[in-house]
Amino acid sequence: MPEQQPEQREPEQPGQDAGPRPKPKLVFDDPFDRQTSDDTDQGWGGAGESAGRGIDWYRSQRPPHHGG
Repeated sequence: MPEQQPEQREPEQPGQDAGPRPKPKLVFDDPFDRQTSDDTDQGWGGAGESAGRGIDWYRSQRPPHHGG
């Protein structure tokens, strides 16, 4: 009876289908390519917040040292 030797497997090489790759920890893209919240009306308190404010509201918010 011949001796049975354990199967020898080749080690998995990077690039082979070994499963999902981990997400890179550092991002080297240009940050100016992405839009930030202050680039939108919502980031500046857009039309949704100030739409109901009329001239009376702005006059009531005027500081006393500006006269009136």
